[in-house]
Amino acid sequence: MIALPSTAAARPGHRGHVTNRSAGWWLSGLLVLCGPAASAIAQNGANVKDPSQQVQTPFAAGVLIEIPPAPKPEETNSGPFPMSELEQIHPEIAWQGEAYPEGKPHFQAASRTLAQRAQRVTLRREIYCLEFSFKPLRQIFADVPAPGGQTQRKLVTYMVFRLRYRGNDLRPATERVGDADLYERIEAVSYPSKRGFPILELVNRETGRRVIDRLLPSVKEQITRREQIVVPLYNTVEISRQKIPLSRDPEAPGVWGLATWTDVDPDIDFLSVDVFGLTNAFEIDDLGSDSQYRRKALSLNFFRPGDAVNPTEDKIRFGVPPYSNPIDQQVILDKYGLEERLDYRWIFR
Repeated sequence: MIALPSTAAARPGHRGHVTNRSAGWWLSGLLVLCGPAASAIAQNGANVKDPSQQVQTPFAAGVLIEIPPAPKPEETNSGPFPMSELEQIHPEIAWQGEAYPEGKPHFQAASRTLAQRAQRVTLRREIYCLEFSFKPLRQIFADVPAPGGQTQRKLVTYMVFRLRYRGNDLRPATERVGDADLYERIEAVSYPSKRGFPILELVNRETGRRVIDRLLPSVKEQITRREQIVVPLYNTVEISRQKIPLSRDPEAPGVWGLATWTDVDPDIDFLSVDVFGLTNAFEIDDLGSDSQYRRKALSLNFFRPGDAVNPTEDKIRFGVPPYSNPIDQQVILDKYGLEERLDYRWIFR
């Protein structure tokens, strides 16, 4: 464990407060920004690399941290890749054999043959991305179903979140030139609604252990009361059945969800939540049968400046803790796999 220095550089655009760690890990506190000084920094130092904002909503108590959707034009295509397996399965497309003694087609240019075109295949697709907002991570003790039909008292970590569809999906625009389709620009399109398929993984940044959210219907009502949610709250399976209507109104209610985790290390200090299913963007290396397929996910960073004595009262804070000592700061950044302090980032995994 690393102790925070007595004067830690606060993150521009964000306000923080940290309690002393009873186990002795936090030897000294963070510099707390408050009053006019914090407001001035928030106005002048907003980080454009992770432009989140805090908003209030009439549908739940407290504030939401809102992450704007971030589709990118380059995500609408992959390649060009060689489709080498096509010629292996169908060698006849190579224009070889007695019928083609010179290895050439009779009427088409060689570059127009299937064999040549298969050497440069570009995959194009339409990309959407949902807006994701969330309340801070919290913990609660609850009776959780156990094997044998019994219940067991466990510490449950949970996140209440909201999905909204803002439109402006990206897709390659086709222009017909002669007998060919050209893709030289990207256009924005919107639809009446979309669906989200969220999967949330809680990542222990010290051990690398990942925990997928667990469906706990018996706990949902308890969390709904605690968070004062006045709209339907769906688990990560139920929410996939809900249509998320197109809306550009900043006061639109959206669709609300709940992710819950059990068996999380009570001593965890540095953690992230990776949210999959907000977008259909992906990456692949090639078109081979062993190619790696990576989905785009929203990775949210958190730290917990409390202890395991009273975990339900600890505040799990959004972001990466700041250090004034560059060496100490780099150690923490390495835990998150970052080169600089970011509250969140979009990753492919």
